Amino acid sequence: MTDLPTETPPADAPPADAPPADAPMSREAFRDALHAIGERQYHDLHPFHQLLHGGKLRKGQIQAWALNRFYYQVSIPRKDLTIMSRMDDPALRRTWLQRVLDHDGLTQTGELDETKVGGIERWLRLTDGLGLDRDYVRSLEGILPATRFAVDAYVNFVRDHSLLEAVASSLTELFAPSIHRERIAGFERNYAFANDSTLSYFRKRLDEAPRDVEFGLEYVLTNARTAERQRQCLHALRFKTELLWAQLDALHHAYITPNLIPPGAFVPADMDATRYSR
Repeated sequence: MTDLPTETPPADAPPADAPPADAPMSREAFRDALHAIGERQYHDLHPFHQLLHGGKLRKGQIQAWALNRFYYQVSIPRKDLTIMSRMDDPALRRTWLQRVLDHDGLTQTGELDETKVGGIERWLRLTDGLGLDRDYVRSLEGILPATRFAVDAYVNFVRDHSLLEAVASSLTELFAPSIHRERIAGFERNYAFANDSTLSYFRKRLDEAPRDVEFGLEYVLTNARTAERQRQCLHALRFKTELLWAQLDALHHAYITPNLIPPGAFVPADMDATRYSR
């Protein structure tokens, strides 16, 4: 008996994790669809991260990564406050506020209580350990244009889309603990700058991220009751993974290959500035 030919899905076919158009997925299937996005396209798969965690990058290339990532870090509280401004329920706002405090911290000037140190300060300890000047890092002068565009797009997304979609976009935290563990191990194994201070951000997030995402995931699973809302949530999570991926694309293009650093962007001491001409 001759086998029938297998048809190739059309280019515009919905992804395998998309729910059917006429009915919502079950809670379990919807959860699996959200996880499938991370399995397929979370940025731990990006070649830049493979090089970073594998000890293949020079100090200047790691400086460029940490400098650009700082803009993402300082924008997280702005993103979360934007989400909070959409919430009518005080209890919901109180829960979400913890995300802001995790990054902004609770320390006052001169206070040394480590339990109150936030993620932004912990990230600055990483850039300190990499030899970057704090004032320069805070100025954001050296970040790539693509970094600024991508991060600003995230803040705009949570402002312009529904609260449900905004919360769904935060669910990349489902996949974050594994990349933090991989990063800690890779840095300790391969780089002299790795110590308790420079790695404190990643170690802290091992506890914070699962707590945050447990709440966010439950909110999404509970409130995405229709097929359309499920599609919106899946799109929001894909958007977030693509945004993270795009940032690494820009870093790879500027500092790995073809090594074209945009005018005005940070130039590591162990690299030459790209010369452009008309």
